[in-house]
Order: sequence, then C-alpha cells, then structure tokens
Amino acid sequence: MISNKNSSSTLFLFLTLMAVFVTFCMIPVEARMHHNKQRRPHNKHLKDKSTKGRDNTPGSVPMPSPAVAPVPTTRIFNVLSFGAKGSGISDDSEALLATWKAACKVSGATLQIPAEFKFLIKPITLQGPCMPHLTLQIDGTLLAPAEVGQWPKSSLFQWLNFKWLNNFTIQGSGTVDGQGSEWWNPSKAYYIQKRSKHITDMKPTALRFYASCNVTVRDINILNSPQCHLKFDSSEGIQIDNITISSPESSPNTDGIHLQNAKDVEIQHSNIGCGDDCVSIQTGCSDVHIHHINCGPGHGISVGSLGKDKSVACVSNIMVDNISLQSTLAGVRIKTWQGGIGSVKNVSFSNIQVSDVKYPIIIDQFYCDKGTCQNQTEAVAISGVNYDQITGTYLVQPIHLACSNDAPCIDVDLNDIQLKPSKGYVGSQQALCWNSYGKSQSPLLPSSIDYCLRRSSGMVKRIARSHEHLCLP
Repeated sequence: MISNKNSSSTLFLFLTLMAVFVTFCMIPVEARMHHNKQRRPHNKHLKDKSTKGRDNTPGSVPMPSPAVAPVPTTRIFNVLSFGAKGSGISDDSEALLATWKAACKVSGATLQIPAEFKFLIKPITLQGPCMPHLTLQIDGTLLAPAEVGQWPKSSLFQWLNFKWLNNFTIQGSGTVDGQGSEWWNPSKAYYIQKRSKHITDMKPTALRFYASCNVTVRDINILNSPQCHLKFDSSEGIQIDNITISSPESSPNTDGIHLQNAKDVEIQHSNIGCGDDCVSIQTGCSDVHIHHINCGPGHGISVGSLGKDKSVACVSNIMVDNISLQSTLAGVRIKTWQGGIGSVKNVSFSNIQVSDVKYPIIIDQFYCDKGTCQNQTEAVAISGVNYDQITGTYLVQPIHLACSNDAPCIDVDLNDIQLKPSKGYVGSQQALCWNSYGKSQSPLLPSSIDYCLRRSSGMVKRIARSHEHLCLP
C-alpha cells in the first residue's frame, strides 16, 4: 500500500514534468508567430505596390514594377511601318511625321525612306530637339505636290522644314524632288494661285534648316525646287558633301545652296546646276569653305546680294577654291545694293576654272535686279578680297569691278589671272575696274588687268573702313 505522502510527491513530480513539456513545445510556435508578425508589413507593402489597379484574385503572384525603362528593341524606323503607302499618289505626310516622332526619341535612330518607293509629302515641319545622332536615310524618292494649288497658303515658305536639331544627318542614294515646274511659269502660277485664292510672289524652298547645329547632308539628289533647293538659316556646324542639285536653266530664282546667318560651313565634292546661284552666301555668314564643286548652269558662286533696302550686311572669312564653272552668268561674284551698310571682308577665290562664263570675276556695288534703281551714296564696304589662279574662257568680259565712290573696294589682289575669250564671245577684252584698290601680280591675261587696280592711300582705307563699324564684334 502506498502512503498518502508518497502519492502526493508522485503527483507533484508529474505536474512539474507536464508544465516543462508544454512550455518547451510552445516556444517554437510563439517564435514562428513572432517572425511572421515581423514579415507581414513587408509582404503587405509588396502586395499593395504590385497589385494596385488589378484584381486581387486568389493564386495570383504579385510582381514588382521594373526599376528602369525597357531598352528600345530597334533603332531603325521605316516609314512603311507607320502607314506610308509609297505609291507616289497617296499622301504620306502623316506617316512621315509619325515616324519622325518615334525616331526622335531614340538616340542613334535612323528614319528610313526605303528604295523603290515614292512618297508624296505635303509641306511639313520635322522639328527637335531630338535625341542625338538622328539620321534621315533617303534611299527612295520624296515628292512635293506638283500643282501650285495643292500647296496650303500658310506653307509657301518651304516644303520640308527642319528646325531645332543638333547632330542630325540626311544621307542616302535617293531623291528629293520639288516638282517645281508650275512655279517657274509666271503666268500659269499666277492663274493657279488666283483660282485657289492665294496670290503671292512667294515660292517654297525644298529643304530648309532653321536654328540647327552640327548638320550633315550628303550623297542625296535634290531636284526641281520651286525656289531654293537647300537653305540653311541661323545655323552652324554645317557639312555638305557629295550631293547633286539640278533644275533647268529656265527655272528662275532657284538657288542651289542658300546660306543666311550660317557659320562654320563646309560644302565639298558636289555638282550643282540650277537657274540661279549655285551657292548664295547672304548676310550673317562667316567661316565658310566651298571647294571641289562643279557649277553650271546657273549664276555661279555669289556673295550677296547684300544690303537691300538699306539693310545691314556682315560677311567674313569666306574661302572658295577648286571650283569648275561651265556656261554660267558669273564665275565668282560679290554683289551689293546701293544704300546698304556693313561690310564684306576676308574673301578668297582660288584655283577657279571657268568655261564659257560671261563674267568670270565680278564685284558689283551697284547691283540692281530690275530696270533702274535709285542712286544712293551709302554702300556695303568690301575689303580683303583675293583672286588667285582664275583661268579659262569668257563670253563677255574677263573682270568687272564696279565699286562705290563713297566706299571703294580696298585690298583687292589679282594673282595669276589667265582668261581668254571663248570662240563665240561677244564682249570686250578690257577689264573694268572702278574705284578698286589693291595690287596685281603676273601672269595676267588679258594685259589690261595689269592696269586695273589703283594703289590705295591711307585716306582711301580710312574712308572704306569707316563703313565697317556695324559688323565689329
């Protein structure tokens, strides 16, 4: 028989062991519960962030938002992929604009105008700023509206307008066709404009760049612009290489390349034939180098006309060399209006080959594009003009230097000038030099060139340079 004392001891030991066991078993459960409580806020945060805006269905796995934007899968943007037809009949303007907007957002992108397609494009503006190194690859043909009446009245200044671009290139084996024949016929253009209720003397430029820098145009063909073919306005850092520009000699006012307020320009290895100047250099231009150009037909390579309507003209540091001119009105020319102010200085023409050119060398401070112009005393000052190695044949007159009485031309150099009359020439072998000061160096042909320039005095230089102050930095 077990005593009551022993029974009590046994019961106490049993209860103690049970308490220890229960306590031991509860520790992991409470630890796990505490650990889960610590993780819940983090899980809730991920769940709320990833499932915002979606159904929170059972079994769905929440995904975190990406940390960075996805990298574009392509840098090639073909205009056909944006709805262009390429038939030459359907209007592809909106498709080109959509392609441009997509390519503009991607660094190093190429907008493709594919070969063997023709794209009819109405007047359009393709503007930046864009990501750097954007390229417009023209291998097909871009066509302007063929009829004057198809042009909106508000879009007569240019056809393809590029502005606010940096590090931009146009290149390719294709053609930009301005289809300008109706614009060149004054009576037909007037009739069409009257019928469409917008009568104006304005004609559009084919390609115009405005307020852009570091622009390259190479390899393409530009044809039949209503007016200028390629124009740069208020731009700098321009490279033009191996392009072809052409329109009939009967196309009026169709400059090949037109520069205005353009700085740091190089034009090279190109063929330009049009109804007006192959290259026209207007006010605000500086640091321009033109070389290895074939020019003709047309009016030659011109600085000006400058100073129209008593305006200020400033042109400096122009170098033109290794040029071939065939059957042009002028060879290398500087032309200014009476009454203008400002200056043209530091201009060099060298290694110029002329063939059947009417006036190979011209400075004309009495420029007038109509029957008569009012005589005025003010003039754009011209100084520091060098002509070196000008050779070939002329049709009317070898040299025509007509300078202002009030602002004579100074520091004009004539070196190695050898010009012979063409077989069918109808002019004079006498060189004209009026109020032109400088020096000449043999060989000189015709011999009248040797007596053309006058020696300038200090007084003459002071008078001439008194007109330059408006162009000082």
